[in-house]
Amino acid sequence: MEKEWQITQEAKELPKLYDPILIEGLPGIGNVGKITADFLVESLEAVKLYSFFSYKFPHSVFVGVSSLVEMPKIEIYYKKFNNPKKRDLLILVGDIQPIDEESCWRFCDEVITLLKQFKCDEIVTTGGIGLQQVPEKPRVYCTGNDPKLFKDYVQKGMGTEKDLFGIVGPIVGVSGVLLGLGKKKGIKGVGLLGETFGHPMFLGVKGAQEVLNVIERKFHYGLDLKKMNKDIIEVEKDLIKKTQEWTAEKSAAGAGAKTKKKESSYIG
Repeated sequence: MEKEWQITQEAKELPKLYDPILIEGLPGIGNVGKITADFLVESLEAVKLYSFFSYKFPHSVFVGVSSLVEMPKIEIYYKKFNNPKKRDLLILVGDIQPIDEESCWRFCDEVITLLKQFKCDEIVTTGGIGLQQVPEKPRVYCTGNDPKLFKDYVQKGMGTEKDLFGIVGPIVGVSGVLLGLGKKKGIKGVGLLGETFGHPMFLGVKGAQEVLNVIERKFHYGLDLKKMNKDIIEVEKDLIKKTQEWTAEKSAAGAGAKTKKKESSYIG
């Protein structure tokens, strides 16, 4: 039986990483997670490490600006800081999410296997919380699978909300499953969920900025969030055009968290 997920090493040599953490950001509600991860890759000039392929990818390809087809992709990048006081970084990015429940769990299992090879024992997942209207000042809610790590992220000055219970229902997609499976397999993690408008065609740039603010407070990467300008907005708009057909309940646009409060939730 052929392996469901084919993983290709893109780097010529595997790097030796110092106590790395993984930050994940794939398409979902408002694309908050994807915008976050893409910005980290670009700002930190991260290097492509692995690419993923599966026959359970959506049955379509993109048409690029050259009028040639492009495959949907999921990739892991890395950044070495060469600083004993700063942990190295792995970043999980992509155009899509696994399209069904089993492939999502199997994908996350593959990711965790790779993390263990690099002795990575901590993950940060990112995503959006879909509201019925555009928030003027998006809040970032935190969840996690380890009480001590969770406490680190919700302490005073981090800019996070800790009382997520009762606010959202299940966290759908990789950003949730990685935390659940990570707990089962001994990898601690937190999830950072930025508020955004829940419409499938909306770009949650402000929500992503707030998530990045939390990441910057925690890790001091020297991010210049003023660079999150028209360039990244245009890139994300292009992604939305590519993924219009994937807006059903189980698609990438549905990944993330939806509020439970009827007056502020978005279903779609």
